Formats: sequence, structure tokens, C-alpha cells
Amino acid sequence: MALNADGARRESASPPRQREAVDITGPTKPYRALRSAAHLVNRAYWRVEVQGAPSVPSSGPVIIAPVHRSFMDFFVVSEVTRRKIFYMAKDELWNVALLGRFLDSMGAFPVHREGADRLAMSHAQAVLEAGMVLVVFPEGTRRSGPVVGDLLEGAAFLSARTGAAIVPVGIGGTEAAMPKGKKLVRPVKVKLVVGEPIVPAPRPAGARVRRSELRATSDVLREDLQRLFDLARAAVGDA
Repeated sequence: MALNADGARRESASPPRQREAVDITGPTKPYRALRSAAHLVNRAYWRVEVQGAPSVPSSGPVIIAPVHRSFMDFFVVSEVTRRKIFYMAKDELWNVALLGRFLDSMGAFPVHREGADRLAMSHAQAVLEAGMVLVVFPEGTRRSGPVVGDLLEGAAFLSARTGAAIVPVGIGGTEAAMPKGKKLVRPVKVKLVVGEPIVPAPRPAGARVRRSELRATSDVLREDLQRLFDLARAAVGDA
């Protein structure tokens, strides 16, 4: 038994595909080049606008927690901060070699969502303990529609373990631009609304993370995400 990406204990039928380690050094030249290219595409093609970006702390460990309605979210969420970003992403994406290399360059690492994945959680914790920024999609997978449902508890668990603030982000427009299951991307305007950080309560070193604490944090995060998602959707005419 082991912790998986949602902070629960589950058995794994098959071992996840993982790299040996995650490079948690500062941004490399290839990373900077890719971020610059992504920024140009985001601004020119999707006319991405960000509201509330100063809410993202400029230093220290941070968990960016966006809603997830499109594969595009992976790219546009980088607009909320200039800091180097790391991502937890489903391991199936690495089945395409070229995409896998791109994801590696962008600071992503795979997580096996169907069972226990101690290594992915270890990578995520190492990123945060190094004072970096980690993107975790708390809905766990791409969903559809205007309602933010129950969340997985991975973001709350990592926040409690590392002291990282969780920054909720509503994203409007990406589902219309590239819905789940579609491969073509429409040039639809995208709006990101960044909320205030959710700061975990102090926890004594070595103390166990209580499930009640995870549920409470996840409930607050879900409420914030729904409010920010509603604002983002209204800004682009989705509501």
C-alpha cells in the first residue's frame, strides 16, 4: 500500500512509468526558449489574459491548482508566473516519444493515475521542498462543463506535507478552443483568473497529515475554483 496522486492509499496492479529523478535546478536555456515560444503563442493565438497574477508568491514553494477542461490548460497556465514551473502529468503522454521529450524540457514528470505512485509523489515533494512551483490539476483529469466537482486530495496533501501555498486558477475558453477528445485547436480567447493563496496551517515536523485536514482544504479549494472558473468563463462569454 502507498500514497497515490490524490493522497489516498491504493494498490497498484502495474508499476508506473517513471524517470529516475526530476531536475529541480533553475531554468535552462532550452526551457527559457520553450517558455518564450509558449508565451508568444498564448498571447497571439489565444489572446490569453491573466487577472490576479500578483497573487502567485514570488518565492518559496507554491502549488498552482487550475481547473482542467482542455489539454491547452497545460500551456496557458504558465502565464500566471515568470518562475520556473514543474508539472505532474499523466504518464500516457510519454507514450509519444516527441511529446515526452517536450514535456521533459518543460519541467513535467509522469504520474501513474490508476494506482499507487510513490515516486511521482516523491518527485512532487522534492520540487516543493526546493522552493519551486508545481502545477497540480486537482480535478485529476480533463472534465467537461461549468461545474467543479469533487477534487482529488493530492494538492491538499502536498501542501500539508511541505507548507506550500495552493493558488487556485480559473480558466475560461480552453474547452471551447480544444475540448477533450479533439485534436484541432480553435483561436478562442482565453482568460485566467488567479485566486488568493490557500496557506496550510503550521504542522509539527513528522506529524501525520489527517484526512479531515485534507478534506477541509480540498473543500475550500473547490469553492475557490468554482468562483474563479465562473469569473473566467463569464469574461470570455462562456457563461
